[in-house]
Amino acid sequence: MSNCLIAQSGGPTSVINATIAGLIKANQQDPVYEHVYGALNGIEGILAEKFVELTNLPEEELRILIQTPSSVLGSCRYKLQRDNPEDHKKLIKIMAEHDIETLFYIGGTDGMDTVADMAEYAREHEITNRRFIGCPKTIDNNLVMTDHCPGYGSAAKYIAFTALQSWLDLNVYTRPEVFILETMGKDSGWLAASACLSGIVDILIVPEVPFDQEAVLNRVRECIKEKNKCYIVISEGARYADGTYLSSDKAKMAAFGYTFSGGASAMLQNLILTTNTASRVRVHDLSVSQRCNIVGRSLTDVTEALNVGEVAHEYSKDKSFTGKMIILRRKDTREYEVEYTYTDASEAAGIVRTFPEEWLLAGNRGITEEALEYLRPLIEGSPERVIKDGLPAFVRPYYLR
Repeated sequence: MSNCLIAQSGGPTSVINATIAGLIKANQQDPVYEHVYGALNGIEGILAEKFVELTNLPEEELRILIQTPSSVLGSCRYKLQRDNPEDHKKLIKIMAEHDIETLFYIGGTDGMDTVADMAEYAREHEITNRRFIGCPKTIDNNLVMTDHCPGYGSAAKYIAFTALQSWLDLNVYTRPEVFILETMGKDSGWLAASACLSGIVDILIVPEVPFDQEAVLNRVRECIKEKNKCYIVISEGARYADGTYLSSDKAKMAAFGYTFSGGASAMLQNLILTTNTASRVRVHDLSVSQRCNIVGRSLTDVTEALNVGEVAHEYSKDKSFTGKMIILRRKDTREYEVEYTYTDASEAAGIVRTFPEEWLLAGNRGITEEALEYLRPLIEGSPERVIKDGLPAFVRPYYLR
């Protein structure tokens, strides 16, 4: 009986470890592999042979692993180079030395590129006993071929929660005021758009629609005139018509004498203040909190991330199954339901899925009802949590042990 290896790449999510738990649980129930190993820090850890044993994790640790946010195995941004196959050779050699038949790689667009690349290398060199399977994850929801990505639902829920809470705080005072919430999303507006689930967003600025300075400022003035407040959500990837990011504007720090690029929200704040569009503007950049929150996770998201691991294990029984990515398809039923199938990882490698422009309302006024109907099931439910000393219990990351 051969072994398998699990690795994570790219940015973490709140549910990424549930996919690991799904793989482990599935193998405990149906031992396809003698050992389930985890690689520390993705491809970097594999090439350095930094492995941990995961085969027989007890039920309680698996339960806590499911609720632990961020990447317990550690991650990497390492990219294999097709024109330099030394890493490919080394990776195959290491897999052979540890009798690792299948590598389950949990990642986004770059992760799927690695899966596709290694599978292609194995085919070209007639290596039939080493297989590569992709498990999708990303808070950005920017993977093509799948209805949505595990990780996005919890990030969307957290963002909508935060928008609603900060809007309630904003409206406590009678003074005229603008609030700007900045989300991640360099090339797509999925995260920013999810704030509209709160029902309180006045202006939505996403990469898919070029930033129109005058139109946005006029809309701010309109909101201030109507209700004394204006709530703006902006993606970090907001950009002008020529493709230049708002955050690429340079600002001087006189005290230190160097230049830096601020966030899109900071640049918009400065624009509103310097044009006297409003006299008070507050900014909240969600930064990493949107991808590692543990309290506001979606039960739908947790369940689907777990299922992806279980399904990947099941598909791996087929010895010809390699170079594939597990995907979710929404069924055409009255109640929300998905099925789990697969596609070639190459179909999703390096391709960014943007927010549909037909789901965006004109004038930066938010998203359509169709978009809201797509989003709502993804944030449903709240999973039960194991609490220890008043805080959610978590598995100590394996790379810190």
